[in-house]
Amino acid sequence: MLKRSYYLNKIRDFYYVNSLIKILCGLRRSGKSVILQQIIEEIKESGVKSDHIIYINFESLDYVNITNAIELNNYIKSLVKDKDTYYIFLDEVQKVKDFEKAINSLRITNQFSIFITGSNSKMTFLELSTDLSGRYVSFRINPLSFKEAVLITNTKPENYFDLLLDIFEWGTLPQRFIFENDDSKGNYIRDVYDSILLKDVVERLGISDVTSFNKILQYVLETETREFSATNVLDYLAKSGNKVANDTLYKYLEALCSTFIVNRVYRYDVNGKAVLKSLNKFYATDLGVKKIKTNSKEINYSRAFENLIYNELIKKGYDVYIGKTKDGEIDFIASKNKNVKYIQACYDLSNEETRIREFGAFNNISDNYPKYVVSTNKEDYSQNGIKHLNIFDFLMDDQF
Repeated sequence: MLKRSYYLNKIRDFYYVNSLIKILCGLRRSGKSVILQQIIEEIKESGVKSDHIIYINFESLDYVNITNAIELNNYIKSLVKDKDTYYIFLDEVQKVKDFEKAINSLRITNQFSIFITGSNSKMTFLELSTDLSGRYVSFRINPLSFKEAVLITNTKPENYFDLLLDIFEWGTLPQRFIFENDDSKGNYIRDVYDSILLKDVVERLGISDVTSFNKILQYVLETETREFSATNVLDYLAKSGNKVANDTLYKYLEALCSTFIVNRVYRYDVNGKAVLKSLNKFYATDLGVKKIKTNSKEINYSRAFENLIYNELIKKGYDVYIGKTKDGEIDFIASKNKNVKYIQACYDLSNEETRIREFGAFNNISDNYPKYVVSTNKEDYSQNGIKHLNIFDFLMDDQF
């Protein structure tokens, strides 16, 4: 089993902090349950006894009778035999009605260190806002990074490029690497998406017009990396016989983001120093899901490359924006702990005109924050203080 050290290192400081709920959220099948199990193993290794660890997976029929906050609270308290700390792990807890009330009731006793997972960001930002506001820390769990995919597949450096192309097509959901046959990979990813659609979109968010929802997702994925236009989406739906209202469109877009299927990226005006709420872009959380929800038979390497870099920046803990300049845009502005980096993503820089365009994107930026152009090329094209990075140096560097 691949140890997901990056996430464990972030969460570890909170293992024994009973006053804060630890929330792991992210796309279904991205590895949240595995990380919970790895946390449990580390806690056991520290000397905590097994009978003081309570793990409940709400996708198991063993716990189907726990349907509301009172039942959850009573069940956990029935397992408590002394006044020592108990470690509570609740997997996919959003299936329990008013679960946040039970968690808060347990939290205030200061006898429980509580960890929960969920596949919907609304669980964190809305349902917890009243009862647990300021009383939790959240960690977004993504599908495997390229470096993790290297480890799980035991890929050697000379085969990195082949792995990159495989990820462009099939993404990095951990269990998809079990399958060697393309049909099996596709079937697995479709099952994951159908699970998201049924459990998170239909049941959890109450969206019943699945056809329009899928059409909107298809449009967003097929036009990702481009400026988003609500008018264009509505026209596209109307032409395909799926006319929806403007507010419905935004409701469905919010559902796509809150279930982690896609990520909305806002623009940042470099000169005006302000976040712009219009003309944003969307990126797929997993390229395999993108493949099975679009009609294109060919992989657009340039778009997949840009998407991969965005996902890597998010994994590395950056807040990411699209940069707006006077004459154009920067692919990404990445900010973390007051450190800012400008990044251009270009699959192939071997053409001189391409190099002029990509490096020239920084011409109207006068500040001294570091600037990078990332590509698949091994040659070093660094110039004028702008550093060129090979994609594998970027993906394998935890310190970037």
